[in-house]
Amino acid sequence: MSDTKNTNKAAKMTLFALTWPIFIEILLHMLMGNADTLMLSQFSDDAVAAVGVSNQIMSVIIVMFGFVATGTTILIAQNIGAKKESRAGQIAVVSIIANILFGFLLSIILFFFGEQILTAMNLPDELLGTAVIYIKIVGGVSFVQALIMTLSAIVKSHGFTKDAMYVTLGMNVLNIFGNYIFIFGAFGAPVLGVTGVALSTAVSRTIGTIILFVLLYKRVNGDLPWSFLVKKFPKKELKDLLRIGIPSAGEQLSYNSSQMVITYFIASMGTTALTTRVYTLNIMMIAFLFAIAIGQGTQIIVGYLIGEKKNEEAYQRCLKSLWIGMSVSTFAALIFALFSEELLSIFTSNQEIIQLGSLLLLLTVILEPGRAFNLIVINCLRAAGDVKFPVYIGILSMWGVSVTISYAAGIWLGLGLIGIWIALIMDEWLRGLLMLHRWKTRKWERMSFVDEQEIEEFKIDTKREVK
Repeated sequence: MSDTKNTNKAAKMTLFALTWPIFIEILLHMLMGNADTLMLSQFSDDAVAAVGVSNQIMSVIIVMFGFVATGTTILIAQNIGAKKESRAGQIAVVSIIANILFGFLLSIILFFFGEQILTAMNLPDELLGTAVIYIKIVGGVSFVQALIMTLSAIVKSHGFTKDAMYVTLGMNVLNIFGNYIFIFGAFGAPVLGVTGVALSTAVSRTIGTIILFVLLYKRVNGDLPWSFLVKKFPKKELKDLLRIGIPSAGEQLSYNSSQMVITYFIASMGTTALTTRVYTLNIMMIAFLFAIAIGQGTQIIVGYLIGEKKNEEAYQRCLKSLWIGMSVSTFAALIFALFSEELLSIFTSNQEIIQLGSLLLLLTVILEPGRAFNLIVINCLRAAGDVKFPVYIGILSMWGVSVTISYAAGIWLGLGLIGIWIALIMDEWLRGLLMLHRWKTRKWERMSFVDEQEIEEFKIDTKREVK
């Protein structure tokens, strides 16, 4: 694919064209988790709580995989915008190999030390055995998730967001079919419960990875110089990926770690509180996926614009996307709050869980606009190269506000999950307003990962390789 072709393609990209497939893809990912929860709820509420805590650990692992994927998305977008197609291909190759190796390492850790990690999270004894089975199976093949994230990032950065959507759709169908077989014993299969859900998840993700490799070959293989790794150690490419990825992952890792501590607090409140949180989060995730999709689509566009040195267009694009994301996600939260009892009744008949979950969904109407700031503006800051500021502010707010007030309000004052939700609202709004202020200062204009000197150096290196 030529530089001109990619540049023209980038110019034609609109927020809607990029975002709607991402929206469907994320929705399908969330529905996969919801399907597991819904189908397991017919088996046992305890099983739901055990898988929910295990997935809390998996979310931290996914963030650690995401540091390479995040750097990949931004660097490919900026380099295509700057007409450096060959460099974008080199970054893609390095990111694939790096996440494969990193994924194998974390898979080994989860398989052999999953029980110790779950025990450290204060998981009730009646849930531990079930959670260990799930974490060993799903965590043991978590390197597959690392590949999915990296391959998807490459494909989407080149504008093929529909491909990632179709793959996720296929994984959902396979996962639900596998759940049906192993939870309900369809077609004479044994009833395996959580074990069956874990196996279904692992198999569907593995097949999805294979399909993504095929799509990668068809869509952008001409731009991926695999022989590049044989010629030299990719020091420059790894350095650039880490410059973006480590700070970006730091912010996400801090968030997920703080959520694990909060889960520890909730675990001390009992299985009912844990289960309520799992059901409520499954519904909430659908509400804020609008902002997630808009944030990811905006990140790609801003990356292209920064690479093309169109800073004013990038500035305005972020602000427009922010207001769109806030409006849509808040509207969705209102709908779910109005029909909270009906939605929670899909998962459980326990009236205590339904009443408490309804109160949490009402508070979510206040939570979602603040969350939109972080999901959209932070993505724009990263796309522009400003990756450290969100980490510093995030760590201070997540631990100084979210964790501290969760303990004070939820445990010390005895407000339970209501106190935890109040802490989350304060954290999201504080970080969101600070991120918006940072964007408006425009300090990010001096932080692009593609500068004129680097372009000239790359041209010289390319000419040498040709000779």
